[in-house]
Amino acid sequence: MVVGVVAGAVVVAVLVLIGLFKMMWRVAEPNEALVISGSKHRTEGLEEGMGFRIVTGRGTLVLPGVQAVRKMSLDLNETELHVDCVTHQGIPLKVRGVVIFKVGDDFVSIANAARRFLDQQRLMSERVHNVFAGHLRSIVGGLTVEDMIRDREKLTGQTRAACGTEMEKLGLIVDSLQIHEIEDPTGYIQNLAMPHAAAVQRDARIAQAEANRLATEAEQQSFARMAEATRDSEILQAGYQAERDKAAAKARQAGPLAEAAARQEVVVQETRVAELEAHRREQQLQADVRKPADAKAYEKRTLAEAERDARISAAQAKAKETELAAAAEATRVKTAAGAEAEATEARGTATAAATRATGEAEAAAAQARGLAEAEATRAQGLAEAEAIKARAAALAENQEAVVAQQLAEKWPEIVQAGASAFGNVDNMVLLNGGDGMAELFAKALTMGGTGLGLARQLLASMNPNGQAANGTSPEVAATHPQQKVTVELED
Repeated sequence: MVVGVVAGAVVVAVLVLIGLFKMMWRVAEPNEALVISGSKHRTEGLEEGMGFRIVTGRGTLVLPGVQAVRKMSLDLNETELHVDCVTHQGIPLKVRGVVIFKVGDDFVSIANAARRFLDQQRLMSERVHNVFAGHLRSIVGGLTVEDMIRDREKLTGQTRAACGTEMEKLGLIVDSLQIHEIEDPTGYIQNLAMPHAAAVQRDARIAQAEANRLATEAEQQSFARMAEATRDSEILQAGYQAERDKAAAKARQAGPLAEAAARQEVVVQETRVAELEAHRREQQLQADVRKPADAKAYEKRTLAEAERDARISAAQAKAKETELAAAAEATRVKTAAGAEAEATEARGTATAAATRATGEAEAAAAQARGLAEAEATRAQGLAEAEAIKARAAALAENQEAVVAQQLAEKWPEIVQAGASAFGNVDNMVLLNGGDGMAELFAKALTMGGTGLGLARQLLASMNPNGQAANGTSPEVAATHPQQKVTVELED
């Protein structure tokens, strides 16, 4: 009885111990970490005196009421990025992406995450979204649309690098960052792609046109080969038909040909008979007609040839005689022509020499006449110049004497000019008789004195430089006096 009680007590004690052990023993799953707090612990990799202990992948004893144990999830977390950004070009964009993250597996990361998210693990995605959104806006602001489109890896790399320090402080690591879509509300990306799309469309149309051309060429070549095959077939058929027609024609002509051949044999035999008959007649004609005719013709031909040879001999003798006479005459003419040519050459030489001598004499005479005329002209000019110079000197010394001398020299002409006024008078009536006539002639003779007075007046009106008031030289003024003379007869 006692043994049973003892055994029962032992079993109860064991069960109690097992229950207590189960209550105190905690095991960390592979995707979680146990954070035990309530006593001073030292964990490898952490600073001393942290105040909690981290257990991963194993079990540990926890004193109920003394220590508190909590679980920190090490599962992957995901947060979607919906960020409105503005590029370096000032173009607004909407970036769509996803970030896959988790708490780090090392104790430092677990400790950092536990301090920040142990009771707020559901808010972890929101916090990570805010961190990535801020850095993504900053990075996109330094890039162009072209950079983001052509090199998305650069955008994701810069974003992860910028968020790495902050995520490390939060105890988180980024397993993946993907940019799914870049929305362009302004249509910049679409417009940017239009030239390339147009080029691709152009190349596609060109390729389609080239393919159509090649297909058309292939079809035409196929049609040509078909036509060629048809032509060859028709040619062969026509050849076979021609052979059949030829065979049929030969078959139809076999009877007429045989009859014609027989008839040809008859004609040949008849022709031979006719030829033999003609040959016989020709031989008979040769003997009866041709041979006598040939003998007569030979006789006549022989006589004609003899006569012809005689005439030819006589003509040749006459031609030889004429040739000798012509040669003698040619020799005579040649000799006479040579003599005449020599005489002509001598006469030409003499004539040329005489002509050259005559030309030279005439040239010398013309030169001498020219020199003599030039000297005479020069002497006359010098004499006239000396005379003008002498008259000018005389005018300078005694103008009245020079004028009087010139008037005396021209007096007969002056009187004749004065009397010429009466040359055209048919009847003259003199009122005072002989006295009137004498007075008239006296006035005509005194016109020379009037001319002398005019000369004095001209000299008195001359300029000091020897020119008249109207610019005429004294000599010209003296030799050409101009005055209107009025003659009046009074009773």
